[in-house]
Amino acid sequence: MKLFVTRNAGRFASFLSVFVLVSSSAWADHQVLLQGGPRLAIVEADGSVSWEMPWGGIHDIHRLENGNILTRQGRAAVVEIDPGTRKVVWKYDAGKENGNAGKRIEVHAFERLADGTTMIAESGVGRIIEINREGKLLREIPLQRDRPDAHSDTRLVRSTNSGSYLVAHEADGKVREYDRKTGKVIWEYEVPMFGQSARNGHGPEAFGNRLFAALRLKNGNTLVATGNGHSVLEVTREKQIVWRINQNDLPGICLAWVTTLEVLSNGNYVIGNCHAGPGQPLLVEVEPKTKKVVWQLDGHADFGNNVSNSLLLDVVGKSLR
Repeated sequence: MKLFVTRNAGRFASFLSVFVLVSSSAWADHQVLLQGGPRLAIVEADGSVSWEMPWGGIHDIHRLENGNILTRQGRAAVVEIDPGTRKVVWKYDAGKENGNAGKRIEVHAFERLADGTTMIAESGVGRIIEINREGKLLREIPLQRDRPDAHSDTRLVRSTNSGSYLVAHEADGKVREYDRKTGKVIWEYEVPMFGQSARNGHGPEAFGNRLFAALRLKNGNTLVATGNGHSVLEVTREKQIVWRINQNDLPGICLAWVTTLEVLSNGNYVIGNCHAGPGQPLLVEVEPKTKKVVWQLDGHADFGNNVSNSLLLDVVGKSLR
């Protein structure tokens, strides 16, 4: 174990003066917050780990305006972590609050909204809620579900600039867009199977349409991470696929369970690649017009095969996330 002075730690620099460097095969040109190992960690542009704390598996993560980390704890709690003290400074347990005591609840998505409230998608009871800092229920949106299941009702849920929520319904294989005010489904897209039969598993050998994320692009189209469909799709309002990256389209890279999506201000896409195995990147940045890989993060040796969530910390002016 060796101590070094922290460099290039972005917003976290004021909290951290030293870091522990662990053996790492990761290499990067971005500063990345991720979970794997099991730990939360920040990987610097040179591949070193500048911050970390013990932490279990998650399915969503955000950095807030105050520099704190919003993530999941256990199956049903949403917490805010102060990275300087490594302490939980706010917690909402969806498994116990607002009528959920005794019910099977899992939380796979949440977001701190512009007005300071927190959106939480509650799988099991099948609803989106908005709460204030004290946990008071301010809004409730029932979710449509074809195959109700506490583990797979949802994966990521993201708000749009038009006042709606895009929900990745994993078990249903569908993106549904809900109007935030009325709760009505105003758009729906079923991820195609492309003539293939479902294959069990989590790695490259599996196949399905258990999508993980959907983002609304500036042009009005929707970008979809298809989970075990091993692809990213851009879909129009009329449900036409106008752009696509398939499992083996990127030289030397095999996409497995495609998870997180970030759209950068330069137009590039950052794609999460979970369960892909040794020798495969955890994250890939792609220039969409050329499908050229301009950056990737290979951290399998240090963070394992289950890194489902990450967040770039160094990119200024991200257009979407």
